[in-house]
Amino acid sequence: MKIDFFDKLQEECAVFGACLTTDEAVGLTYNGLLTLQHRGQESAGLVVLNEGKFTCVKDLGLVSEVFSDKIAQMPAGKIAIGHTRYSTTGESVKENAGPFVTEYLTGRIATAHNGNLTNTREIKDKLKLLGVNFDSTSDSEVISALIAYSITEESNTLAGVVKAAKMLRGAFSLAIASNEDVLIALRDPSGYRPLCIGKNAAGYAVASESCALDVCGFEFVRDVKPGEIVIAKDGKLIYESVELDGKKENGLCIFEYIYFARPDSIIDGLSVHEARRNMGAILAEEYPVDADIVCGIPDSGLEAAAGYSAKSGLPLVSGFEKNRYIGRSFIYPTQLERDIAVRLKLNPLSANVKDKRVVLVDDSMVRGTTTRLKVQNLKNAGAKEVHMRLASPPFRHVCNYGTDIDKEENLIANKMSIEEIRQAIGADSLGYISIKGLKRACAKCNLDYCTACF
Repeated sequence: MKIDFFDKLQEECAVFGACLTTDEAVGLTYNGLLTLQHRGQESAGLVVLNEGKFTCVKDLGLVSEVFSDKIAQMPAGKIAIGHTRYSTTGESVKENAGPFVTEYLTGRIATAHNGNLTNTREIKDKLKLLGVNFDSTSDSEVISALIAYSITEESNTLAGVVKAAKMLRGAFSLAIASNEDVLIALRDPSGYRPLCIGKNAAGYAVASESCALDVCGFEFVRDVKPGEIVIAKDGKLIYESVELDGKKENGLCIFEYIYFARPDSIIDGLSVHEARRNMGAILAEEYPVDADIVCGIPDSGLEAAAGYSAKSGLPLVSGFEKNRYIGRSFIYPTQLERDIAVRLKLNPLSANVKDKRVVLVDDSMVRGTTTRLKVQNLKNAGAKEVHMRLASPPFRHVCNYGTDIDKEENLIANKMSIEEIRQAIGADSLGYISIKGLKRACAKCNLDYCTACF
Protein backbone atom coordinates (compact mmCIF):
# COMPACT_ATOMS: atom_id res chain seq x y z
CA MET A 1 0.00 0.00 0.00
CA LYS A 2 1.28 3.45 -0.92
CA ILE A 3 0.84 5.95 1.88
CA ASP A 4 0.77 9.68 1.29
CA PHE A 5 2.00 11.20 4.52
CA PHE A 6 -0.35 14.14 4.20
CA ASP A 7 -3.43 12.30 2.88
CA LYS A 8 -3.76 15.21 0.47
CA LEU A 9 -4.29 16.02 -3.16
CA GLN A 10 -1.14 15.74 -5.21
CA GLU A 11 0.55 18.60 -6.99
CA GLU A 12 0.38 18.87 -10.72
CA CYS A 13 3.54 20.36 -12.37
CA ALA A 14 5.64 23.49 -12.68
CA VAL A 15 7.09 25.35 -15.66
CA PHE A 16 9.83 27.96 -15.89
CA GLY A 17 11.30 29.72 -18.91
CA ALA A 18 13.84 32.48 -19.53
CA CYS A 19 14.66 34.64 -22.56
CA LEU A 20 17.74 36.80 -21.97
CA THR A 21 20.41 38.84 -23.69
CA THR A 22 23.06 36.97 -21.67
CA ASP A 23 24.01 33.27 -21.53
CA GLU A 24 22.57 32.73 -18.04
CA ALA A 25 19.31 31.01 -18.97
CA VAL A 26 20.38 27.52 -17.84
CA GLY A 27 21.42 28.52 -14.34
CA LEU A 28 18.38 30.70 -13.76
CA THR A 29 16.01 28.00 -15.05
CA TYR A 30 17.66 25.43 -12.79
CA ASN A 31 17.22 27.72 -9.78
CA GLY A 32 13.63 28.37 -10.82
CA LEU A 33 12.91 24.64 -10.89
CA LEU A 34 14.48 24.21 -7.45
CA THR A 35 12.12 26.88 -6.15
CA LEU A 36 9.13 25.16 -7.76
CA GLN A 37 10.05 21.65 -6.61
CA HIS A 38 6.98 21.53 -4.34
CA ARG A 39 4.74 21.31 -7.40
CA GLY A 40 6.12 17.98 -8.59
CA GLN A 41 8.72 15.52 -7.33
CA GLU A 42 8.52 12.66 -9.83
CA SER A 43 10.72 14.01 -12.62
CA ALA A 44 12.47 17.12 -13.84
CA GLY A 45 13.83 18.40 -17.12
CA LEU A 46 15.53 21.37 -18.74
CA VAL A 47 16.02 22.37 -22.38
CA VAL A 48 18.46 25.07 -23.50
CA LEU A 49 18.63 26.68 -26.94
CA ASN A 50 22.16 27.33 -28.14
CA GLU A 51 22.94 28.50 -31.71
CA GLY A 52 19.67 27.08 -32.98
CA LYS A 53 20.18 23.67 -31.35
CA PHE A 54 18.36 22.19 -28.35
CA THR A 55 20.09 20.34 -25.53
CA CYS A 56 17.71 18.46 -23.26
CA VAL A 57 18.38 16.82 -19.88
CA LYS A 58 15.52 15.11 -18.07
CA ASP A 59 14.96 12.10 -15.85
CA LEU A 60 13.00 10.73 -12.92
CA GLY A 61 13.84 12.28 -9.56
CA LEU A 62 14.12 15.60 -7.82
CA VAL A 63 15.65 18.62 -9.56
CA SER A 64 18.89 18.32 -7.57
CA GLU A 65 19.14 14.60 -8.40
CA VAL A 66 18.44 14.90 -12.12
CA PHE A 67 20.95 17.71 -12.67
CA SER A 68 23.52 16.95 -9.94
CA ASP A 69 26.34 16.12 -12.37
CA LYS A 70 24.83 17.44 -15.60
CA ILE A 71 23.97 21.11 -15.15
CA ALA A 72 27.59 22.26 -15.46
CA GLN A 73 28.00 20.26 -18.68
CA MET A 74 25.03 21.84 -20.48
CA PRO A 75 25.90 24.49 -23.07
CA ALA A 76 25.24 28.12 -22.22
CA GLY A 77 22.25 29.74 -23.83
CA LYS A 78 19.98 32.77 -23.84
CA ILE A 79 16.72 30.77 -23.89
CA ALA A 80 15.82 27.83 -21.67
CA ILE A 81 12.69 26.18 -20.32
CA GLY A 82 12.27 23.72 -17.47
CA HIS A 83 9.68 21.43 -15.95
CA THR A 84 8.99 19.51 -12.75
CA ARG A 85 6.36 16.81 -12.94
CA TYR A 86 3.73 15.09 -10.92
CA SER A 87 2.00 12.63 -13.23
CA THR A 88 -1.71 13.07 -13.90
CA THR A 89 -1.84 11.80 -17.48
CA GLY A 90 0.70 9.03 -18.15
CA GLU A 91 2.82 6.90 -15.90
CA SER A 92 5.76 8.04 -13.82
CA VAL A 93 8.45 6.91 -16.24
CA LYS A 94 11.41 8.70 -17.81
CA GLU A 95 9.70 8.86 -21.22
CA ASN A 96 6.93 11.01 -19.73
CA ALA A 97 9.28 13.56 -18.19
CA GLY A 98 9.10 17.07 -19.64
CA PRO A 99 9.93 19.24 -21.47
CA PHE A 100 9.22 17.57 -24.82
CA VAL A 101 11.30 18.44 -27.89
CA THR A 102 9.38 18.05 -31.16
CA GLU A 103 10.79 18.32 -34.68
CA TYR A 104 8.81 19.51 -37.69
CA LEU A 105 9.67 20.25 -41.31
CA THR A 106 11.27 23.63 -40.75
CA GLY A 107 12.35 23.61 -37.14
CA ARG A 108 11.99 22.43 -33.56
CA ILE A 109 10.11 23.41 -30.44
CA ALA A 110 10.42 22.40 -26.80
CA THR A 111 7.29 22.44 -24.62
CA ALA A 112 6.75 22.41 -20.85
CA HIS A 113 3.17 21.98 -19.64
CA ASN A 114 1.33 22.40 -16.34
CA GLY A 115 -2.23 21.10 -16.35
CA ASN A 116 -4.31 18.31 -17.85
CA LEU A 117 -6.18 18.08 -21.16
CA THR A 118 -9.65 16.60 -21.41
CA ASN A 119 -9.42 15.85 -25.14
CA THR A 120 -5.98 14.20 -25.28
CA ARG A 121 -7.19 10.98 -26.87
CA GLU A 122 -9.10 12.81 -29.61
CA ILE A 123 -6.11 14.96 -30.58
CA LYS A 124 -3.65 12.08 -30.37
CA ASP A 125 -5.77 9.86 -32.63
CA LYS A 126 -6.03 12.61 -35.24
CA LEU A 127 -2.28 13.23 -35.20
CA LYS A 128 -1.56 9.50 -35.52
CA LEU A 129 -3.70 9.39 -38.67
CA LEU A 130 -1.51 12.20 -40.02
CA GLY A 131 1.62 10.14 -39.41
CA VAL A 132 2.74 11.60 -36.07
CA ASN A 133 4.44 9.13 -33.72
CA PHE A 134 4.54 9.32 -29.92
CA ASP A 135 7.16 8.04 -27.48
CA SER A 136 5.24 8.64 -24.26
CA THR A 137 1.76 8.52 -22.72
CA SER A 138 1.89 12.12 -21.52
CA ASP A 139 -0.60 14.70 -22.75
CA SER A 140 2.30 17.18 -22.76
CA GLU A 141 3.88 15.38 -25.72
CA VAL A 142 0.52 15.54 -27.51
CA ILE A 143 0.43 19.32 -26.98
CA SER A 144 3.97 19.74 -28.30
CA ALA A 145 3.22 17.59 -31.36
CA LEU A 146 0.00 19.47 -32.10
CA ILE A 147 1.78 22.83 -31.91
CA ALA A 148 4.60 21.63 -34.18
CA TYR A 149 2.12 20.26 -36.73
CA SER A 150 0.09 23.48 -36.63
CA ILE A 151 3.21 25.63 -37.15
CA THR A 152 3.99 23.56 -40.24
CA GLU A 153 0.46 24.03 -41.59
CA GLU A 154 0.43 27.78 -40.95
CA SER A 155 4.07 28.43 -41.94
CA ASN A 156 4.19 30.82 -38.99
CA THR A 157 5.08 30.14 -35.36
CA LEU A 158 2.59 32.48 -33.69
CA ALA A 159 -0.25 31.46 -36.00
CA GLY A 160 0.55 27.81 -35.40
CA VAL A 161 0.55 28.21 -31.63
CA VAL A 162 -2.77 30.06 -31.75
CA LYS A 163 -4.32 27.41 -34.00
CA ALA A 164 -3.14 24.56 -31.75
CA ALA A 165 -4.20 26.28 -28.55
CA LYS A 166 -7.73 26.73 -29.87
CA MET A 167 -7.99 22.94 -30.23
CA LEU A 168 -6.93 22.20 -26.65
CA ARG A 169 -9.54 21.57 -23.95
CA GLY A 170 -8.85 21.54 -20.25
CA ALA A 171 -6.03 23.07 -18.22
CA PHE A 172 -2.78 24.21 -19.82
CA SER A 173 -0.14 26.72 -18.84
CA LEU A 174 2.73 26.38 -21.30
CA ALA A 175 6.32 27.55 -21.74
CA ILE A 176 7.56 26.93 -25.29
CA ALA A 177 11.02 27.49 -26.76
CA SER A 178 11.38 27.69 -30.54
CA ASN A 179 14.61 27.38 -32.52
CA GLU A 180 13.61 30.73 -34.03
CA ASP A 181 15.05 32.10 -30.75
CA VAL A 182 11.72 32.91 -29.13
CA LEU A 183 10.12 32.01 -25.81
CA ILE A 184 6.34 31.64 -25.83
CA ALA A 185 4.07 31.53 -22.78
CA LEU A 186 0.34 30.87 -22.82
CA ARG A 187 -2.48 30.08 -20.44
CA ASP A 188 -5.80 28.40 -21.16
CA PRO A 189 -8.93 30.60 -21.47
CA SER A 190 -10.21 29.56 -18.02
CA GLY A 191 -6.90 30.22 -16.24
CA TYR A 192 -6.99 26.93 -14.32
CA ARG A 193 -3.24 26.93 -13.65
CA PRO A 194 -1.13 29.95 -12.71
CA LEU A 195 1.55 31.54 -14.89
CA CYS A 196 3.36 34.85 -14.39
CA ILE A 197 5.97 37.08 -16.02
CA GLY A 198 9.12 38.60 -14.51
CA LYS A 199 11.79 40.99 -15.75
CA ASN A 200 15.43 41.69 -14.93
CA ALA A 201 18.18 43.70 -16.60
CA ALA A 202 18.93 40.87 -19.04
CA GLY A 203 15.42 39.95 -20.11
CA TYR A 204 12.23 38.13 -19.15
CA ALA A 205 11.15 34.93 -17.45
CA VAL A 206 7.87 33.08 -17.00
CA ALA A 207 7.07 30.81 -14.06
CA SER A 208 4.21 28.88 -12.51
CA GLU A 209 4.60 30.94 -9.33
CA SER A 210 6.02 34.35 -8.51
CA CYS A 211 8.27 32.91 -5.77
CA ALA A 212 10.51 31.45 -8.51
CA LEU A 213 10.83 34.88 -10.13
CA ASP A 214 11.75 36.40 -6.76
CA VAL A 215 14.43 33.82 -6.02
CA CYS A 216 15.97 34.16 -9.49
CA GLY A 217 16.18 37.95 -9.30
CA PHE A 218 13.31 38.85 -11.61
CA GLU A 219 10.91 41.63 -10.75
CA PHE A 220 7.31 40.49 -10.96
CA VAL A 221 5.62 42.17 -13.93
CA ARG A 222 2.16 40.58 -14.03
CA ASP A 223 0.25 37.34 -14.41
CA VAL A 224 -0.36 35.89 -17.84
CA LYS A 225 -4.06 36.45 -18.40
CA PRO A 226 -6.40 33.54 -19.10
CA GLY A 227 -6.43 32.88 -22.84
CA GLU A 228 -3.33 34.99 -23.47
CA ILE A 229 -0.14 34.32 -25.46
CA VAL A 230 3.06 36.23 -24.69
CA ILE A 231 6.21 36.00 -26.82
CA ALA A 232 9.75 37.11 -25.93
CA LYS A 233 12.77 37.45 -28.23
CA ASP A 234 16.24 38.89 -27.63
CA GLY A 235 15.35 39.58 -24.01
CA LYS A 236 12.29 41.66 -24.93
CA LEU A 237 8.55 41.08 -25.13
CA ILE A 238 7.67 41.28 -28.82
CA TYR A 239 4.06 40.09 -28.63
CA GLU A 240 1.83 40.77 -25.69
CA SER A 241 -1.87 40.23 -25.06
CA VAL A 242 -2.53 38.03 -28.08
CA GLU A 243 -5.72 36.53 -26.69
CA LEU A 244 -7.26 33.18 -27.54
CA ASP A 245 -10.93 32.75 -28.21
CA GLY A 246 -12.22 29.87 -26.18
CA LYS A 247 -14.91 28.69 -23.85
CA LYS A 248 -14.20 29.96 -20.36
CA GLU A 249 -15.30 27.67 -17.55
CA ASN A 250 -14.87 27.70 -13.80
CA GLY A 251 -11.56 29.57 -13.35
CA LEU A 252 -8.36 29.27 -11.31
CA CYS A 253 -8.13 26.08 -9.25
CA ILE A 254 -8.77 27.36 -5.74
CA PHE A 255 -6.43 24.71 -4.37
CA GLU A 256 -3.52 26.88 -5.49
CA TYR A 257 -4.38 29.00 -2.45
CA ILE A 258 -5.32 26.15 -0.12
CA TYR A 259 -2.35 23.85 -0.68
CA PHE A 260 -0.42 23.76 -3.98
CA ALA A 261 1.38 27.09 -4.09
CA ARG A 262 4.16 28.31 -1.81
CA PRO A 263 3.03 30.88 0.76
CA ASP A 264 5.50 33.45 -0.62
CA SER A 265 3.81 33.45 -4.03
CA ILE A 266 1.27 35.95 -5.30
CA ILE A 267 -1.19 34.46 -7.77
CA ASP A 268 -3.62 36.57 -9.80
CA GLY A 269 -3.41 39.47 -7.38
CA LEU A 270 -3.73 37.55 -4.10
CA SER A 271 -0.95 36.58 -1.69
CA VAL A 272 -1.11 32.85 -0.93
CA HIS A 273 -0.01 33.57 2.64
CA GLU A 274 -2.80 36.11 3.08
CA ALA A 275 -5.40 33.75 1.62
CA ARG A 276 -4.45 30.97 4.05
CA ARG A 277 -4.48 33.32 7.03
CA ASN A 278 -7.94 34.41 5.94
CA MET A 279 -9.10 30.79 5.75
CA GLY A 280 -8.02 30.19 9.34
CA ALA A 281 -9.75 33.32 10.57
CA ILE A 282 -12.98 32.35 8.83
CA LEU A 283 -12.72 28.83 10.28
CA ALA A 284 -12.55 30.43 13.72
CA GLU A 285 -15.73 32.37 12.92
CA GLU A 286 -17.57 29.39 11.49
CA TYR A 287 -16.36 26.78 14.00
CA PRO A 288 -15.33 28.34 17.33
CA VAL A 289 -14.55 25.96 20.19
CA ASP A 290 -13.60 26.16 23.87
CA ALA A 291 -9.94 25.11 23.74
CA ASP A 292 -6.47 25.95 25.09
CA ILE A 293 -4.15 26.07 22.05
CA VAL A 294 -4.08 26.06 18.25
CA CYS A 295 -1.67 23.84 16.29
CA GLY A 296 -1.11 23.68 12.53
CA ILE A 297 0.00 20.57 10.67
CA PRO A 298 3.30 21.36 8.89
CA ASP A 299 3.67 22.81 6.40
CA SER A 300 0.48 23.62 4.58
CA GLY A 301 -1.69 24.04 7.68
CA LEU A 302 0.54 26.56 9.44
CA GLU A 303 -0.78 29.80 7.92
CA ALA A 304 -4.42 28.79 8.46
CA ALA A 305 -3.59 27.86 12.04
CA ALA A 306 -2.06 31.31 12.55
CA GLY A 307 -5.23 32.90 11.19
CA TYR A 308 -7.41 30.76 13.50
CA SER A 309 -5.24 31.73 16.47
CA ALA A 310 -5.33 35.46 15.69
CA LYS A 311 -9.12 35.47 15.27
CA SER A 312 -9.92 33.25 18.26
CA GLY A 313 -7.35 34.65 20.66
CA LEU A 314 -6.07 31.14 21.44
CA PRO A 315 -2.26 30.83 21.59
CA LEU A 316 -0.54 29.32 18.57
CA VAL A 317 1.99 26.58 19.42
CA SER A 318 3.87 23.87 17.55
CA GLY A 319 2.10 20.55 17.80
CA PHE A 320 4.39 18.46 15.62
CA GLU A 321 8.07 18.26 14.77
CA LYS A 322 8.54 17.62 11.06
CA ASN A 323 11.31 15.44 9.66
CA ARG A 324 12.24 17.30 6.48
CA TYR A 325 14.46 14.52 5.14
CA ILE A 326 11.75 11.93 4.51
CA GLY A 327 10.28 11.53 1.03
CA ARG A 328 6.62 12.19 0.34
CA SER A 329 5.44 8.59 0.02
CA PHE A 330 6.59 5.03 0.46
CA ILE A 331 5.17 1.55 0.21
CA TYR A 332 4.48 -0.21 3.52
CA PRO A 333 2.77 -3.61 3.67
CA THR A 334 1.41 -3.52 7.23
CA GLN A 335 -0.68 -1.09 9.25
CA LEU A 336 2.02 -0.90 11.93
CA GLU A 337 4.60 0.18 9.36
CA ARG A 338 2.20 2.76 7.94
CA ASP A 339 1.59 4.16 11.43
CA ILE A 340 5.34 4.41 12.03
CA ALA A 341 5.77 6.14 8.65
CA VAL A 342 3.44 8.93 9.74
CA ARG A 343 5.36 9.32 13.01
CA LEU A 344 8.62 9.45 11.06
CA LYS A 345 7.28 12.41 9.13
CA LEU A 346 5.42 14.23 11.93
CA ASN A 347 6.06 13.46 15.57
CA PRO A 348 3.94 15.15 18.29
CA LEU A 349 5.53 17.65 20.70
CA SER A 350 4.15 16.27 23.94
CA ALA A 351 5.56 19.18 25.96
CA ASN A 352 3.21 21.54 24.10
CA VAL A 353 0.06 19.43 23.88
CA LYS A 354 -0.02 17.41 27.13
CA ASP A 355 -3.20 18.06 29.12
CA LYS A 356 -4.31 20.65 26.53
CA ARG A 357 -7.49 21.00 24.47
CA VAL A 358 -6.05 21.34 20.99
CA VAL A 359 -7.50 22.94 17.86
CA LEU A 360 -5.68 21.11 15.07
CA VAL A 361 -5.73 22.96 11.73
CA ASP A 362 -4.88 21.44 8.35
CA ASP A 363 -5.57 22.45 4.76
CA SER A 364 -7.67 19.46 3.69
CA MET A 365 -8.62 15.83 4.15
CA VAL A 366 -9.08 13.35 1.29
CA ARG A 367 -9.28 9.77 2.56
CA GLY A 368 -8.95 10.48 6.25
CA THR A 369 -6.36 7.78 6.93
CA THR A 370 -3.41 9.90 8.02
CA THR A 371 -5.66 12.54 9.60
CA ARG A 372 -6.90 9.84 11.97
CA LEU A 373 -3.31 8.89 12.82
CA LYS A 374 -2.35 12.52 13.53
CA VAL A 375 -5.33 12.98 15.83
CA GLN A 376 -4.52 9.73 17.62
CA ASN A 377 -0.84 10.63 17.94
CA LEU A 378 -1.73 13.92 19.64
CA LYS A 379 -3.97 12.09 22.08
CA ASN A 380 -1.24 9.52 22.72
CA ALA A 381 1.06 12.47 23.47
CA GLY A 382 -1.34 13.63 26.21
CA ALA A 383 -3.78 16.00 24.48
CA LYS A 384 -7.10 16.00 26.38
CA GLU A 385 -9.15 16.93 23.33
CA VAL A 386 -8.42 17.37 19.62
CA HIS A 387 -10.75 19.58 17.56
CA MET A 388 -10.07 19.20 13.82
CA ARG A 389 -10.46 22.24 11.55
CA LEU A 390 -9.95 22.11 7.78
CA ALA A 391 -9.30 25.01 5.41
CA SER A 392 -11.13 23.40 2.50
CA PRO A 393 -14.70 22.15 2.14
CA PRO A 394 -15.32 18.38 1.96
CA PHE A 395 -14.09 16.65 -1.23
CA ARG A 396 -16.85 14.85 -3.07
CA HIS A 397 -15.72 14.66 -6.71
CA VAL A 398 -12.68 13.93 -8.87
CA CYS A 399 -10.95 16.56 -11.00
CA ASN A 400 -10.49 16.49 -14.79
CA TYR A 401 -7.99 19.33 -14.93
CA GLY A 402 -4.78 17.93 -13.48
CA THR A 403 -5.38 17.69 -9.73
CA ASP A 404 -4.92 14.08 -8.64
CA ILE A 405 -7.93 13.36 -6.42
CA ASP A 406 -8.59 9.78 -5.37
CA LYS A 407 -11.51 7.80 -6.79
CA GLU A 408 -14.81 9.12 -5.51
CA GLU A 409 -15.56 5.94 -3.61
CA ASN A 410 -12.35 6.50 -1.62
CA LEU A 411 -13.16 10.10 -0.66
CA ILE A 412 -14.24 10.01 2.97
CA ALA A 413 -16.66 12.95 2.56
CA ASN A 414 -18.34 11.19 -0.35
CA LYS A 415 -19.44 8.25 1.75
CA MET A 416 -19.81 9.61 5.31
CA SER A 417 -21.60 12.45 7.05
CA ILE A 418 -19.58 15.05 8.96
CA GLU A 419 -20.41 13.33 12.25
CA GLU A 420 -19.39 9.95 10.85
CA ILE A 421 -16.09 11.44 9.66
CA ARG A 422 -15.51 12.95 13.10
CA GLN A 423 -15.98 9.56 14.69
CA ALA A 424 -13.79 7.82 12.09
CA ILE A 425 -10.82 10.14 12.69
CA GLY A 426 -11.31 10.20 16.47
CA ALA A 427 -11.65 13.98 16.81
CA ASP A 428 -13.71 15.63 19.53
CA SER A 429 -15.19 18.00 16.94
CA LEU A 430 -14.77 18.60 13.22
CA GLY A 431 -15.25 21.70 11.10
CA TYR A 432 -14.72 22.27 7.38
CA ILE A 433 -14.65 25.80 6.00
CA SER A 434 -17.74 26.52 3.90
CA ILE A 435 -17.46 27.17 0.16
CA LYS A 436 -18.84 30.65 0.82
CA GLY A 437 -16.21 31.21 3.50
CA LEU A 438 -13.43 29.92 1.24
CA LYS A 439 -14.43 32.28 -1.54
CA ARG A 440 -14.52 35.14 0.96
CA ALA A 441 -10.98 34.24 2.07
CA CYS A 442 -9.82 34.49 -1.57
CA ALA A 443 -11.90 37.52 -2.51
CA LYS A 444 -8.88 39.60 -3.64
CA CYS A 445 -8.08 37.18 -6.47
CA ASN A 446 -8.58 38.76 -9.89
CA LEU A 447 -10.23 35.63 -11.33
CA ASP A 448 -13.17 33.38 -10.63
CA TYR A 449 -12.41 30.00 -9.03
CA CYS A 450 -12.96 26.37 -9.88
CA THR A 451 -14.55 24.65 -6.88
CA ALA A 452 -16.09 21.69 -8.71
CA CYS A 453 -14.39 19.07 -6.48
CA PHE A 454 -16.42 20.31 -3.51
